Amino acid sequence: MIQNRSIEIGVGVFVVVGMIALGVLAMNVGNLGSEPGNKGYHLIARFDNIGGLTVKAPVTVSGVRIGRVTGISVSQEDFRAVVEMTISNQYTNLSSDTSASILTSGLLGAMYIGLEPGGEDEVLKEGDEIELTGSAIVLERLISQYLFNQANDGNQ
Repeated sequence: MIQNRSIEIGVGVFVVVGMIALGVLAMNVGNLGSEPGNKGYHLIARFDNIGGLTVKAPVTVSGVRIGRVTGISVSQEDFRAVVEMTISNQYTNLSSDTSASILTSGLLGAMYIGLEPGGEDEVLKEGDEIELTGSAIVLERLISQYLFNQANDGNQ
């Protein structure tokens, strides 16, 4: 009787630990976990089209994550997307002519921002805006342009 009870308690503990592990894994996969070292400086960039970019998307340089997207809004003046990002304090030497592009990662199409540092001596500081930006490539737009060009080529 006591042996059955201890087996039941052991199985219960195992199930609870397994559920906690699955919860932690789900939070990490969904980028919802707490961000260690979330301190950094903030930059903004304006894009004509951000595609499927979301808050908490990575910001990278040469494929290395150096920050995260912290906010997305629309400018009331020119109706362009305004993307706010936080860059880790250890990367304070991004030149003022750095460019930002919205890129797609892998087959699932997760969007992220890729930064390309320039050659200026002046560096980006808290609240600066990245002037050189490249919008997301929207697959539907490419397909419609291709079909439109094919239709025009067939009429000539």
